[in-house]
Amino acid sequence: MSTATKTSHIGRKISRIRELRGMKQEALAAELGISQQGVSILEQSENIDDEKLDKIAKILGVSKEAIENFSEESIFNNIQNNYEGSTINAGPTVHHQCTFNPLDKLVESYEENKKLYERLLEAEKEKIAYLEKLFDK
Repeated sequence: MSTATKTSHIGRKISRIRELRGMKQEALAAELGISQQGVSILEQSENIDDEKLDKIAKILGVSKEAIENFSEESIFNNIQNNYEGSTINAGPTVHHQCTFNPLDKLVESYEENKKLYERLLEAEKEKIAYLEKLFDK
């Protein structure tokens, strides 16, 4: 019984990288100039020619080698090793901190929405005044 898995399936690697990048097949298809079904077929392919792989890598924002050497296991190991509370990480602790205050962002968003609401309200008042003026004539 063999426990070896196929790690050279380029199509699956492209699919997973695309998903991790938050890209839909339709978006990749549009960039490649092919149909969504074409991307689906591409992602089912075990091998892809170098020229097409270079183009896909550029669209996904990674190198061709990153696609060829992609391993989901290594990503999870990297995340675990860099996690602040990880006991596996024997090196310096990595601290992940916000570079902004979330409350400031909330207030900023509120202020922007308030300004937008006020502009929309003013535009509606102008429409009403215009319609009243037309109605009086």
